[in-house]
Amino acid sequence: MISLLIFGLIGAAAGQSLDSSQGSLRIERIADGLDIPWGFDFLPDGSVVVTERGGRLLLLKNGRIEQIKGSPKVMDQGQGGLLDVLVPRDFLHTRRIYLSYSKRVDRGSATAVATAKLSEQNNILKGLRDIFIAAPAAESGRHFGSRLVEGQDASIFVSLGDRGDRQSAQSLASHQGSILRLNPDGSSPSSNPFAKQTGVQPEIWSYGHRNPQGLTFDADGELWSVEHGARGGDEVNLIKKGANYGWPIISYGRHYSGLKIGEGTEKPGLKQPEHYWDPSIAPSNLMVYSGKMWPEWRGDIFVGSLKFGYIARLSGRPLREVEQIAGEQTGRIRDLREAPDGSIWFASETDGAIYRLSR
Repeated sequence: MISLLIFGLIGAAAGQSLDSSQGSLRIERIADGLDIPWGFDFLPDGSVVVTERGGRLLLLKNGRIEQIKGSPKVMDQGQGGLLDVLVPRDFLHTRRIYLSYSKRVDRGSATAVATAKLSEQNNILKGLRDIFIAAPAAESGRHFGSRLVEGQDASIFVSLGDRGDRQSAQSLASHQGSILRLNPDGSSPSSNPFAKQTGVQPEIWSYGHRNPQGLTFDADGELWSVEHGARGGDEVNLIKKGANYGWPIISYGRHYSGLKIGEGTEKPGLKQPEHYWDPSIAPSNLMVYSGKMWPEWRGDIFVGSLKFGYIARLSGRPLREVEQIAGEQTGRIRDLREAPDGSIWFASETDGAIYRLSR
């Protein structure tokens, strides 16, 4: 049964605003009544595809939310479920979208990436199939990742958490705790850094990550990630091919018990973050802003906070947090994206809503 909810481009938040360094930002509630919205992306016709962690895939268009049939069966466990959605640049020609989700595997679960064609009516997924399943599976319900982003060459980058097994992030034999690069069909590109080595997972692009839940490219084609630390040590990282980002050998946080993590905050051969938070803000997704609506913010990085309910703006070299944009609507921000018109949209778990910020 298709679930219909009413929403409007000028919702209950119309007429309200959030303070910022660029003056008052108009905030509009685009949709509400969502059950833990995890990811969303824009279709060329202006509609929006949204995932709910419990497993529903939704379409926002023309004042309604409609369920898209045919989404994968997810293992709704802990932090797992239906996670990210990606609309690639060639969608108009292929109708293909990508989804990441937690999949039951043997006695455990794994992060999977699936692809399918969206019907012309945008209401049914056709030919759904998994193109990648992380290995090994794990019994833990933690640290699935899992953002999807398209590279300039149409390759698909996937962020994966360590599933609570810290040491696996240092093992090239495991997908856990890594960022992957896949061909559009899920195969491993021959140009990946470890593709020609034996005994490794050839999809790995970088490793030593704890739980990266944000992934994006900037205007220069540089890949950026944001990941959860433990007690402190959330990181923004500039991702380089084949690099080791240190978890759990180095960290700017501590274990939840208060004990020291690994060998300290730095070690030769291990990458340093571009920025870190202590205490943790529990970062979700991030975006690099184009400057289309607010030219003064061109090139700045925006990160959603699940813990403190604000949007962090980071700028400069060295990169630092220069602003916090917050209001009663921000809550637990799970995803944020720049829309084609330059407005900033974000999904809030707190009230199950999607909001739009504009001038």
